[in-house]
Order: sequence, then structure tokens, then C-alpha cells
Amino acid sequence: MYLKSLTITRGDASVIRDIKFHAGLNLIIDETQAVSGRETGNNVGKTTVLKLVDFCLGAKARGIYADHEHKQNEYKLVKEFLIKNRVSILMVLTDDLAQKGSREVLIERNFLSRRDKIQRINNQNKTDEEFDVALTDLLFPGQSGSKPTFRQIIAHNIRYKDLGINNTLKNLDSYTRDDEYETLYLFLFGCDFEQGDVKQDLRAQIGIEEKFKTRLESEQTKSGYETALAILQSDIQELERKKSMLSLNPTFEGDLDKLNKIKYQINLISSEIGRLELRKSLISEAQREIQSGTATIDLQQLKQVYQQATSLVSGIQKTFQELHDFHNRMVDSKIRFIVQDLPKINAELGIQRGQLERLLAEESRLNSLIIQGDSFNVQEQLILELNAKYQKKGEYENALGQLRDVETKLAELNKKLATIDDDLFSDESAQKIKEQVNKFNKHFSSVSYQLYGEKYALKVDEKIAKGRRLYEFTAFNTNMSSGKKQGEISCFDIAYTIFADEEDIPCMHFLLNDKKELMHDNQLVKIASLVNEKGIQFVASILQDKLPKELNEDAYVVLKLSQKDKLFRIEGPIHS
Repeated sequence: MYLKSLTITRGDASVIRDIKFHAGLNLIIDETQAVSGRETGNNVGKTTVLKLVDFCLGAKARGIYADHEHKQNEYKLVKEFLIKNRVSILMVLTDDLAQKGSREVLIERNFLSRRDKIQRINNQNKTDEEFDVALTDLLFPGQSGSKPTFRQIIAHNIRYKDLGINNTLKNLDSYTRDDEYETLYLFLFGCDFEQGDVKQDLRAQIGIEEKFKTRLESEQTKSGYETALAILQSDIQELERKKSMLSLNPTFEGDLDKLNKIKYQINLISSEIGRLELRKSLISEAQREIQSGTATIDLQQLKQVYQQATSLVSGIQKTFQELHDFHNRMVDSKIRFIVQDLPKINAELGIQRGQLERLLAEESRLNSLIIQGDSFNVQEQLILELNAKYQKKGEYENALGQLRDVETKLAELNKKLATIDDDLFSDESAQKIKEQVNKFNKHFSSVSYQLYGEKYALKVDEKIAKGRRLYEFTAFNTNMSSGKKQGEISCFDIAYTIFADEEDIPCMHFLLNDKKELMHDNQLVKIASLVNEKGIQFVASILQDKLPKELNEDAYVVLKLSQKDKLFRIEGPIHS
């Protein structure tokens, strides 16, 4: 598949950019002129073009507007522009750029979500899961749901992230395991390995179990737990022996049960006595308050006052003596009513206090029985020690049980893995892998010699990692010199495309590269000639002032950007 076009469109159907690609070298140029000394080639959108191609092939939208160095930061201006303007990206892939009517794949995505989200392949809407599956089926038939994944297969075709720019082979994310790289390169070099999925799943499960085992053994190893458990068992036996030899009260358990019941009854009776005392106190207080209202004044003086009042006010028929007697009778009546419960309360108090005295005496007797000899304190201490030992024993036995389960599971997983490895590392498989690598190296060394006058090669070694066998693929310079990493990467990618076509292995025929100004002019010119000759698309972003004069031609350029004309044209042209 080749890149045919990449179109950036607003929601109103107005086109922001329409980039047409061709065979051979495709340059994305930053032609900013450093007139004032302040202009730079940063943030004009060179790398973003590569990111948009990657986005159409399933990369996350956030990669377009996230800060490359500080991923938690976002370029809000770009993000808001893409969302508010409902910007969509349409990429067209084709089997053959030169042949009309060649099969094409149309991929369209935007940056919105939910119902406003556009994610189409050949004009058919796809969910996130359907999108990856459909892309894989179209571009790598039969690989959907298998390892390596679509994104892993095309990683070497799209190099704008640091790992891709700086590493020839290990160009996936930093969390990728060695067995994932093994599966990837066995696939890329046409070494049929149908159990790659199973092997990676087994390795993942083994990794989880090993981490769990490490966590379980963070405080002590299995043998340490076993040793500690044996010592604990010995301690428990000794404590149990001491407990059995105690001079115990023969009725200790019964007496202890009685004592607890006596204490419970004492608490109940004490509470009842307190309640009765409080009620008695309240009655006595009320009695004193009422008695304070009884008349005790000088009757002779009050009688003279009353006689004066009756001489002045007619109709008073009661004598003062009668009023005085009536008042005192009322007070006495109230007192008799209030204090009528006192005899009953006093009697109840007497009964309760008697019961309390008997219970206290019984408590004292039982205490004397229980604490006789060394039965109580010593037994209590032994029981505390035994409880602590048994608790620790339970913890150790639980840890040992989990460790044994983990070891059993690891043994089963490793057995399955060993069966797969027996096939993968058989003489027949090893020979097939070496043959494929040798075929690739013919192209790798040839391409590198044309570009650098040196011969690069790929080697495959059987590696033992954590006790498990792996095939490790590494590139090296056969002249044993350091060479140039940028050149090695380009040589590898070009050589692989030639090799894949020769072996009829599905591959993408475009290579996207960022920061090609880091490469020497001579090599860039040679790359242009080589990819044109081999029918490979080589898309590279570069500063114009770093562009070799031999390549400074419109025939090679597919897009020109500058500080005055950035990719999305968000700010518009700046006129002096």
C-alpha cells in the first residue's frame, strides 16, 4: 500500500490542505526564512503531517495536540481549532500509484466524540474495535486478532517518536517485552509462528504470577516461612505442655462462669439501688418544699388585721382562724400524698441492699477460689501467648498456601511454554529463521553499502532471559564501526520493504521519517535515488536550509510550510 493523498477539511467542507503524494521521495519542507533571527522551524506542522497519517491508521487523537516532550500538556489552540471547526482527515491508500483503477482504501477520522465522531473506512462507519479489525483485514489479511498487532507491524513505517527515530529494531513503546519483539520480527521475516499469540499470553500470565510470588516473598522466602512455621509449631507444643501442667482449681471453669454471672447481677442490683435512692431523694426534696408553705405567723396580730379588714369590707363570712386551718390542712394533704411511696421505697431498698451484700460476699468467695494457686494469672498469660502463636501460624500457613498455588500455576504455564519453545527452537525452525535473516541481509548490506559504503546486517541469537529461551534480533555493522544510527534505520526500512516484496510478505510501501536534517546531505541524496529506483515512498520532514541543493526541486516537495503558513492555517498568513 502507498500513500495517495491526505486531505484536511473543515466541517463546512472547506479544504485546509490537500496533500498529494507520489512515488519515491516526498518532502515536507519548512521554508521559514530566519530574517530577524527569531524565526524558527518549530511548530509549523511538519511532524504533524506524519502524526495525521498515523492517526488515520489508528493512533490516538491526543497525539496530534499533545506536547511531544511533556505529554500531560496540550496545545489548546490546536485542540480547540480541530474540535470547534469539526476538522476531519481523509487519507487515501492505494495498491499502485501508477496504475489507474488500482484498489484504494479510504480512511476518514475526526476529533469529535460520541454521535459527532467520524471514523470511516471506505465510507463505512466503524466503532473503535471494528476500526482496528477492518484496517488489519484490509492491509494484513488473516492477521486480525493475532500477534503481532497491526500497530506493531507498521511501527517501523512511521518514525516520528523518539524510540522510532533513535532505535532501528526496538521502536515500540518502552513497555514492550522481548517476547513481543520476538513475535514481531518472526512475523516480519516470514517465519511462520502460529503460536505467537499463545506464547505471548503465556508470558504475560507468567509475568503476573511471578510478580505475585515476588510480593508474597517480599518479607520472607518460602523456605523461610517453612522454617519459621516449624519453630512456631515447636513453641506451641511447649506452651500447650505448660498449660496442661498447671495446678488448676478443678472447678475453675464453673467458678469463673458463676463469678461472671454474680458480677452481672451485682451491676443490675447496684443500678436498681441507685434508681430507688434517686426517687427517695426527689420525694424528700418535694416534701421539704411543700412544708415550707405551712403558715407559722403570729395569729393574734393577724387576727387584729383580719378584724380591721372585715369591718371595712362587708360580706366576709370566714374567720381568719378558719382560713389558716384550711391552708395548713391542704399542705398536710399534699405531703401525705407525696410521701405515701416512701415506706415502700425504703422497704425495697432494704431488700436490694441485703441482696447486694450477699452477692458481694459470694463474689469475694469466688475470687478467692479462682485466684488460688497459679491457675488464673499464669493460665491467662499462656493463653495470650498461644493465641499470638496460633495467629502467626495461620499467617504463615496462608502465605505458604498461596506460594504453593503460585508455584503450581507457574509450573503448568512454564510447561506449556516449554512445549511451544521446543517447536520454535527446533533445528528445523532455527534453520528457517537463519535462512530468512540471510535473505534479508543481502538487501540490508547492499542498501547500506550504496548509502554509506559500509555493510549493515541483522543477526539473530538465542537468548536466555529469566530462564526462558528467546530469539533476539539485533542490527550491527559488519565493519565493526559505530556507523550512523539514522542511516542504519533508513537502510533497514528500505531493505525490509524490498525483502518483503521479494518474499511476498504484506507490507506498507511508504516510510515516514522525521528530523531528516540530522542525516548528511550525501546520504539523503542517495536515499532519494534509491527509493525512486525501488518504487518505495520515502516521506521526510526537513528544514529547507538543511535541504541538499540536489533535492531542492518542486518534484520532490509535497508540502511547504512556514511560520507564515502553518499546517492548519489557524492564525492565517502574517503580512509584513
